[in-house]
Amino acid sequence: MDIHFRNIGLMGRIGNELVKQSLQQIFDYLQKHNLHTIIEIETAAEIANPNLQTTSLRQLGELCDLIIVVGGDGCLLSAARALAPYGTPLLGVNRGRLGFLTDILPSEMEIQLEKILTGHYKIEPHFLLSCEIKRKGRPLGQGDALNDIVIHPGKAVQMIEFELYIEGEFVYSQRSDGLIVCTPTGSTAYSLSAGGSIMHPSLDALSITPMCPHTLSSRPILINGNSEVKIVMGTYKGESPQVSCDGQAGIPIETDDIVYIRKKPQKLQLVHPLQHNFYEVCRSKLGWGSKL
Repeated sequence: MDIHFRNIGLMGRIGNELVKQSLQQIFDYLQKHNLHTIIEIETAAEIANPNLQTTSLRQLGELCDLIIVVGGDGCLLSAARALAPYGTPLLGVNRGRLGFLTDILPSEMEIQLEKILTGHYKIEPHFLLSCEIKRKGRPLGQGDALNDIVIHPGKAVQMIEFELYIEGEFVYSQRSDGLIVCTPTGSTAYSLSAGGSIMHPSLDALSITPMCPHTLSSRPILINGNSEVKIVMGTYKGESPQVSCDGQAGIPIETDDIVYIRKKPQKLQLVHPLQHNFYEVCRSKLGWGSKL
């Protein structure tokens, strides 16, 4: 067959038997078609072959034309944060729960792989966010996110106070359980649970969703995707609030710390089958009503 990708990277969630089975099946399929396959070094332990070419996750982006990620959306989020700077397309095989990003079913792997490897696919760009935290003008921490950046109370059940600015303009002061700033990709994740809007992946927009605000008038806000979001922390009681990127371990913050959130210049290039349809995915994953 006429192959569009020659150097294929393979990685997956380790320690999961179903993921291990799919990784082995994909590896055998690629070897059968004489495709150069490079395995992420931790993933290699899941594949029964003594002659594997292995490398680090980040080097996969430099060496490969396509990277196949086997696992759930969390696994693909991790890969996206590391690999987006290289522009290498990612293809997700779903061995998780919902699978908004990893949309290839295990039962259809070989059929879909053949179509994609021979050029029958589409690429959907997704932008990421960067987060920078400053204390008295000095950098305190930073992080990247494909889904969302969340200001939250940390381990304590408590309200926190903060001020929100968009493009330098004051928006509001708020007491709440926190704030979610998400991309269109993340609009079907934590923000959805907090009452945020679902956004089509093609939109160049950010959603700002308050978490249990202590007011009846606070609602999600949609803004231009190129906007700079600034959050100035107010007072709190007990343990320090935190900033988390894509649900990763939080960075503790204090009163008067400033959190800056901006769009990253690099985008994730996500590969989908030609028949992929965002609204069909929403119907399937979110249980939207079917015809009476």
